[in-house]
Amino acid sequence: MKLIVQIPCYNEEATLRATVADIPRQIDGVDEVEILVIDDGSDDATARLAREAGVEHVVQHKINKGLAQAFRSGIDAALAVGADIIVNTDGDNQYAGRSIPDLIRPILEGRADIVIGDRRPSENPEFSWSKRRLQALGSLVVRRLSGTNVPDAVSGFRAISRQAALALNIVSPFSYTIETLIQAGSHQMAVESVPVETNAASRPSRLFRNIPHFLVNSATTVVRIYAMYHPLRTFGYLGILLGLVGLVPILRFLYLFALSQAGGHVQSLVLGGILVLMGFLCLLFALVADLVNFNRKLIEETQHRVRRMELERRTEAADKSVERKDVERFSPAPAGPEPAVIERLKRG
Repeated sequence: MKLIVQIPCYNEEATLRATVADIPRQIDGVDEVEILVIDDGSDDATARLAREAGVEHVVQHKINKGLAQAFRSGIDAALAVGADIIVNTDGDNQYAGRSIPDLIRPILEGRADIVIGDRRPSENPEFSWSKRRLQALGSLVVRRLSGTNVPDAVSGFRAISRQAALALNIVSPFSYTIETLIQAGSHQMAVESVPVETNAASRPSRLFRNIPHFLVNSATTVVRIYAMYHPLRTFGYLGILLGLVGLVPILRFLYLFALSQAGGHVQSLVLGGILVLMGFLCLLFALVADLVNFNRKLIEETQHRVRRMELERRTEAADKSVERKDVERFSPAPAGPEPAVIERLKRG
C-alpha cells in the first residue's frame, strides 16, 4: 500500500519545510509514504527547498496555472508513481499532518472512495463570524447539489483512492474542491468526512482576493459543474420556470379580454409570449444538452479505461525492470573452466 501526499505550492518557501516535516512517514496499514510537491510556477525557491527537505517527487509548472490545474497535475503524477491513496494538503501548513492517519482510515477499511477533512468551521477560532456563516451556507448548497454529506465542502485536506482518482476529471479553472464533490456524487462514489486538526494560519489565502471574489468564483463553479453533470434538470427547471412566469401576463390578457378591456394590455400578451417561447427553447436546449451529457459520460468512461491501462502498463514495465535487475544480480556465473585449470592449459 503506497500513500502519496501531494502539496500544491505557489511561492511557499517560507512554510514548505514545516509542512513537509509535519507529514508522518510511518502510518499503520501503509507500506510506503512519499511526498509530491507541485510547484505551480513559483517565483521563489519552492522547488529547491522541496528537494532539500527530502521530497521524493517534484512537478514544476513553468507558469502559474492555478490551484485546480496544480491539483490535477499532482493527481496524474501520483498515479504515475503507483499511488494507492493520494492525500492532498496545502503548502501553507494549514492542515495538521498528524491527522493523515485518521483521514485515510475509511479508505483503508474499504468504506470510502474520497474522504474530506472537516475543519469544523463553526468551532474553528481561525474563522471569522462571516466566514463561518458563508462556509455553512456554501457547504449546505454543495451537499444538496452533490448528494453527499460533507460539512466542510471547500476543505482542501482530502484523501482519494486510486480508483476515484482515475475517474476524476478536473475542468474548473478556479478550485477543485467543489468540482470533485459534484463529480463524486455523479459517479456514485462513497464520500465520508472526518474531523481533522489545523495549525495556526501563517498567511492570508491566495486563492481569492476578498470575500465577494470568492463568492462569485465559487457560485460560477457550482453552476457550471452542476449544469455539466445535470443539464436536463438544470435547463429543464429553468424552462418550466420561464413558462410558468410567462403564463401570468398571458392569463391577465385573456382575463381582461374576456371583460372587453384588453385593448390597452397587448404588452402583457407580448411579454408572456416571449417568456413562454424562452421557456420552450430552454426545454429544447435541455434535451440537446442531455444528449451531449451522454457523450461526455462515454468520453469519461473511455478516459478512465485509458488511464487504467496506462497505469497497468507502467506497473508491468516497472515490475519487469525490477525482475531483470534481480536476475542479473543473482544469476550464477557462466559455466566454464576454473581459473587454475585455464592457467595450467596455458603453460602447456
